[in-house]
Parts: sequence; C-alpha cells; structure tokens
Amino acid sequence: MAKITSKIIQYVGSDVDFDRDVILQDDGDGVYIKEWNLDIAKPTDAQLSAVENDADKMDRNAKVDAIRRNAYGNIEDQLDEIYHDINAWKLRIKKIKEDNPKE
Repeated sequence: MAKITSKIIQYVGSDVDFDRDVILQDDGDGVYIKEWNLDIAKPTDAQLSAVENDADKMDRNAKVDAIRRNAYGNIEDQLDEIYHDINAWKLRIKKIKEDNPKE
C-alpha cells in the first residue's frame, strides 16, 4: 500500500511541500489531509485510490534509489575513482544499477 504522500504527489503530478501546501495529520485512526492549500481540487478517497498503483511504483523506486545511493558511495570517493580509472567506475555503477533495477 502506497504512502499517502506518494498518492498526493501522483494526484498533483508534481512535488508537494507537505509543510505548506498540504498538511497531513494522524489522530490515531490513520493519516488524512488536514489542510489543502493548492490551486487544484482536494482529492477524494476514490481519486487517491485511482493513483495507488503509480504511487506504489514510486515508493518501490524510491527504495531502489536509496540502495543505489548507498552502494555508489560518496561523491568525493567516486570522483577519485573516476580520476584513477573511469572504466572501472562505469562498470561498478552499471553493476549496481543492474543489481538494483527500477520499474
């Protein structure tokens, strides 16, 4: 099940500022939209359900991104690796992407 934030992003079609544009709240019965400060209509539950599959895919790809970023290492080490052997770096990055494919 996709996070409500992902469903809202899919519904809106762009990034959302969840500190200003859309305020979420959880009073113990689940997260809901407390405030909607965007120029488009606030989504209904049915509209959020309609984007569930795309939001699930977005969440899964975000996990893959995190795994890849961790495997890539920090930028300073990558730049040093590129300087010393760019082909080895390319092969390493390719393997990381192959081992952690996005949908």
